[in-house]
Amino acid sequence: MTAPTLATFASSRQGVPAGPAIAAAPHPGAQASRDTIGGSSVSFEQVSVAYRGNVVLKPLDLKIEAGEFLALIGPSGSGKTTALRAVAGFVRPAGGRIRIGEVDVTDLPPYERGLGMAVQNYALFPHMRVEQNVAFGLKAQRVPKSLIAERVNQALRIVGMTQYATRYPRELSGGQQQRVAIARALAVRPRVLLLDEPLSALDAQIRRSMVEELARLHRELPHLTVLYVTHDQSEALTLADRIAIMRDGEVSAHGRTMQLYHRPPNRFAAEFLGRANLLPAVVETPVDATGVAQVRVGSFSVQASSGEVAPGARRLLCVRPQNMTLQRGGSDLNTLTGTLRSVHWQGELTHLALDVEDIPVRVVLTRAIALPQTGSRMDIHFCADDASLIPEEAHA
Repeated sequence: MTAPTLATFASSRQGVPAGPAIAAAPHPGAQASRDTIGGSSVSFEQVSVAYRGNVVLKPLDLKIEAGEFLALIGPSGSGKTTALRAVAGFVRPAGGRIRIGEVDVTDLPPYERGLGMAVQNYALFPHMRVEQNVAFGLKAQRVPKSLIAERVNQALRIVGMTQYATRYPRELSGGQQQRVAIARALAVRPRVLLLDEPLSALDAQIRRSMVEELARLHRELPHLTVLYVTHDQSEALTLADRIAIMRDGEVSAHGRTMQLYHRPPNRFAAEFLGRANLLPAVVETPVDATGVAQVRVGSFSVQASSGEVAPGARRLLCVRPQNMTLQRGGSDLNTLTGTLRSVHWQGELTHLALDVEDIPVRVVLTRAIALPQTGSRMDIHFCADDASLIPEEAHA
């Protein structure tokens, strides 16, 4: 028997009220509150959070559009999980308001917000079997028993846990428990799905499979808004429509995923979202009609994409390692020459570390027929479209 697609979830969602994945007994006004949530966008309006006087989330203004998949990424302690927990209702903001659709939910308890949630530490009820854990939110919504059984079975099949339906959490591995938590979040058909490091406990193969399932979820439930917190940049790049990079309790950069990756606005974004080569550069010419400026890196004159910038300005030339090549494919390519310091072959990828006039430069090759020898001098090439100029300051 084949597993149901997420289209099955979409077709059966109509007419069922949204609700939490983890819920207490519904408040008498819970159903009315859920019915009044007219949309699934999420808005932070100057939201700040402090613990015992220590500010962990500075006034945050951010909107997640209805049906959008937004990834919050950043180092530990950056405030990304605090922001998610504020949406969930588990953290009380010190200031500002949170809206889901047009409704201010800042003062609503978690079970009245119409959310589904899966967290890093599973949060399963140890005394309940797997199928009971997945059904918990549906029972809190008073969904008919016949529909609960159907929903639970579908959710468990999607995460590959049908055969474990009657087991207790203690009888499962950590990865299996997290898959149950994700199934529980999907079962309630939430308007907003909150995911806090949901795949961190899974092994590599299952993790890749779940990334594909989450991507399919986003495609086939276009009205579902997803806020995804992760340390894994590849997950964010694969899944998210937009990414917000957090640092020290505030958003350092945010934007459309591809734009943010290829044109990071500051040094921290360039370094955190995928590793980037950042080479000190001095602008030599104004930006031309095609958005390209001539810049000098050491003794090399190269071209890079840029916004308005004055000659003489100091910038960082940002080039991703995989956008560099050893093959000169055309006269319009930039060229740098350096000394090869190390070679690391990793099957599909070969990582080269070079020294270009005392500037470290990394190159990632997808096809390396013969490995170069360390200590050799070599030319590396890249297109102006694959290079951008960013401010030297981390936050600029």
